[in-house]
Amino acid sequence: MVKEDATILFLPFWLCGRRFGVRLGQVQCVVRAVDAEPIPQAPTAVRGVFDLRGAIVPLLNIRRRFGLPDREIGLNDHFIIATATRRTVALWVDDTGAVLERPAADRVPAAEILDRSGQIDGVLRLQDGLLLIHDLDRFLCAQEQEELQIALAAGVRSGN
Repeated sequence: MVKEDATILFLPFWLCGRRFGVRLGQVQCVVRAVDAEPIPQAPTAVRGVFDLRGAIVPLLNIRRRFGLPDREIGLNDHFIIATATRRTVALWVDDTGAVLERPAADRVPAAEILDRSGQIDGVLRLQDGLLLIHDLDRFLCAQEQEELQIALAAGVRSGN
């Protein structure tokens, strides 16, 4: 049960003109996009890796997962640096917006809308439409997590 006065914070972002969001508690920062190095044998949803202040961070390609058109990383793109269950990741997005604070009652859990919600945690009702809430903890399935771990370990051993 949600307390009546409970609020939740989200960082909105856009992909191909569509609005999504991620819980602010998972976001570390937003940075300008940089080129990512592909890593062999990584899951298809992983665009590559890049160096962020001395840490190697996997770059997740949400476009592929949502069936949106793929493209090259652009100069105006952003990476949302966020914490998922097992590691720090970067989400490659077109743009981000100002943090949204909404009553928890405005969030509709994905399970109430879809049988298989996949990477969507829920939907947030806004005055100008809906915002799909992205669930970073479910972005990569267990097999993809394992493939990423193996690919990252192989990349470190080979000096990539």
